[in-house]
Amino acid sequence: MGALRRDTTKLGDVELELFEGGSGPSLLFLHGGGGPVAGAPFMDRLAAKFHVIAPSHPGFGGSNLPLWIDSIDDFAHIYLELIRLLDLKNLLLVGHSIGGWTAAEMATKTTDRIDRIVLAAPVGIKIGPVDRLDIPDIFAMPDAEVDRLRYAEPDKWRPDPTKLTDADLLTAARNRQTLALVTWEPYMHNPKLKHRLYRIDRPTLVLRGAKDGLVSHDYAAAYAGLISGARLETIPDIGHVPHIEHAERFVEVVERFAGGPR
Repeated sequence: MGALRRDTTKLGDVELELFEGGSGPSLLFLHGGGGPVAGAPFMDRLAAKFHVIAPSHPGFGGSNLPLWIDSIDDFAHIYLELIRLLDLKNLLLVGHSIGGWTAAEMATKTTDRIDRIVLAAPVGIKIGPVDRLDIPDIFAMPDAEVDRLRYAEPDKWRPDPTKLTDADLLTAARNRQTLALVTWEPYMHNPKLKHRLYRIDRPTLVLRGAKDGLVSHDYAAAYAGLISGARLETIPDIGHVPHIEHAERFVEVVERFAGGPR
């Protein structure tokens, strides 16, 4: 697992799988719909500069899923409680995809313990007409097509199912089931979130890969435009998962933003 150690923590009836490691300013990383990425190279790079806390969302990885949890807003409340429990302050909050959506929901409620925010390929708002999806329907297409939308080089990053254990396959299926539960209706957004983003009062970076087939440039730009002072940065030649496709470049952007002027 590299620089991060695995632990569990309990918040009411929620048992969270938690990966933690490194030293320096605190960084809370919220993963996307593909599931936890604690063993990925970008995590070790972040842990070289930050105290990294990377939970698995309820229903993902090794975290349980109480019956009452059915929305990204539930995730947001759980992580605000986690921040309080761990007494994290001056936090760098980084979220990818649905993790970015979760981070945005959190920051519209309170930023007392948050210093800066990075939203990488975030979803969660509706900007287009009601009869057209802003985010392609990943549940209605083959995995190969989803991979083409996610990755700039899908053949390089597509997992080989023959190398996955039964436990890996079960976890992947559970991750996908939970993803559908929290994003299905309304699809990939909270209708109220875009009306609340103005409340975010911390420096915010919206980050997007230029070859992202799920989050368009217009969508990311609209997201940034709804947050006062937010900046949009595009990384060339990378798709929807910049932290996986080019760990070094992703971490460089995060570090630069974390150390930049307010």
